[in-house]
Amino acid sequence: MSPRTLYQKLLDTHTVATLDEQNVLLFCDLHLMNEYTSPQAFAGLRDAGRTVAMPGQNVATVSHIIPTHPGKVRVIADAASALQASNLKRNCDAFDIPLFDTNDALQGIEHVVAPEHGMIRPGMVVICGDSHTTTYGALGALGFGIGTTEVEHVLATQTLVYRVAKTMQIRIDGQLPFGVTSKDLVLAIVGRIGAQGARGYVVEYSGSAVEALSIEARFTLCNMLVEAGARGALVAPDQKAIDYVMARAPDLAGPHRQAALEAWRDLRTDEGAHFDAVHRIDAGTIAPQVTWGTSPDQVIAIDGHVPHLDQVQDAVARGSAARAMEYTRLPAGAAIAGTPVQHVFIGSCTNGRIEDLRAAAAVARGRRVAAGVRAMVVPGSGAVKAAAEAEGLDKVFIEAGFEWRNAGCSMCLAMNDDVLEEGVRCASTTNRNFEGRQGRGAITHLMSPAMAAAAATAGRIMDVRELKEQAQ
Repeated sequence: MSPRTLYQKLLDTHTVATLDEQNVLLFCDLHLMNEYTSPQAFAGLRDAGRTVAMPGQNVATVSHIIPTHPGKVRVIADAASALQASNLKRNCDAFDIPLFDTNDALQGIEHVVAPEHGMIRPGMVVICGDSHTTTYGALGALGFGIGTTEVEHVLATQTLVYRVAKTMQIRIDGQLPFGVTSKDLVLAIVGRIGAQGARGYVVEYSGSAVEALSIEARFTLCNMLVEAGARGALVAPDQKAIDYVMARAPDLAGPHRQAALEAWRDLRTDEGAHFDAVHRIDAGTIAPQVTWGTSPDQVIAIDGHVPHLDQVQDAVARGSAARAMEYTRLPAGAAIAGTPVQHVFIGSCTNGRIEDLRAAAAVARGRRVAAGVRAMVVPGSGAVKAAAEAEGLDKVFIEAGFEWRNAGCSMCLAMNDDVLEEGVRCASTTNRNFEGRQGRGAITHLMSPAMAAAAATAGRIMDVRELKEQAQ
C-alpha cells in the first residue's frame, strides 16, 4: 500500500461505499446537534415516517440562543428562540437523543462540551450543523460542518454523502514568542493564505510548534481554520491527546483501553505521503494579531497599520478592503494599536475554555476595566465555569470590573440577547468579524484572550507584551 496521509486513513476506515470518483458514503461516529439547524431535519424524518438510526451516536445542546445573564435559572425570553429550544427537547425526547438542555448544569457550546466529556476520540468522524466542527481535529478526529438536509440524512442513516477533499499540510516549526498564542498563530495563517486559501482542503498541522501546544490551544488552531475555507483541520494524536481523552473517557478501561491505544497508534501520516499543497511557517516570526476589517483574513500584527488600497493587488480583495474600511471606520494607514474600544468579549467555542480564561485573568488580575468600557467573560460550558470558579478566576474578573456570565455562545453572534449596538467597537476572542456578526453596525476586532483583557483595562487595543515591560 502506498503511503497515506492521516486524512486518507480516516476516510478509508469510515467509507461505507464509493459512489464515484469524487464521492463516498461516509459513516459518522458522532453527530452533534443544536437548536437552530435541527428542526427541519426532524420534521423531514416525521414526514417520511422514518426514525433515528442510532440515537446514542447523536447528542444535542442548546447554546446559540441561550441567555448568559447571571442566575441559577435561565429563561429564554424571546418567543422564537424559546420555541427552538422547546422543539429541540421535544425532538430529543421523542427520538431518545441525549440533550444538554437550557438549565443543565453541564450545558454549553457544543464544541466545548463534546471534548470535555470524552465524546471526541482519535480516529472518529464527527459532524454537526455548525462550521466550527473542525475543532475536533485537535484530537485526531475528522470534524466538519453540514447543512440541514444532511442533518436529516445522518439522523436517518448515520451516514453522509461526502465529497473527498484535497490534502494540505501546514508545518509550523520554531517557538511562539512571549505573548503570542495559538489564536495569534491561526489568525496569522488565515491572513497569509486568505479566506479561500484552504477551500476544498482538509489541512493537517504538523511541526515542533504544534507539538508544543496544549490540547486546548490546538482546539483553537483547528477551530478557526474554517475561516480560510478548510473542510477539516487535523493534528495527529500524540501522548498529549491520548492523555486528554483517557482522562475524560472512563469507559475506555481494560481491554477497551488497549484496543483503543492500538488503533490510535497508526493515526499519523506515513513517511513519503503526498500532500496536494504545503505551507511552512516559522512560529518565531508571529506577533500578537488583530483583525482590522470584516473578514478574519483582514488581519495585521499589533504594530501594523490598516493597508492602503494600492497595496492590495487583487481587485476583488481591494474592493472588499475598501468596504471593510468604511464599515469599521478605520482609514487606510491607521495604526491598529491605540484604537479605542467600548466593549470586550471573552468567550466562544474558539476561546471559551479554562486555559483561555486563565490567560485573560492573568492580565486582569490587579487591574481595572477602563472607564467607558463594558467587558464580559462567558465560559464555554458549565464545566468550564465551575472549574474557573474553583480556581477563583471569577473573583479576579469581578474585582477587575468584568461581568462574569453563565455559559453559552453569547456575543459570538447576534442570535441571543447579548447584542452590540450600532457603532460599538468590540475587542473579541470569537472567530468571525463579519458585518453585523455581533449586532447590526457593530465593529468586531478578533484577538487572543490576553489581548482582549489588555484592551479592556486600557480602553484601547494594545500590545499585551507592554504589560510585562511595564512590570519590569
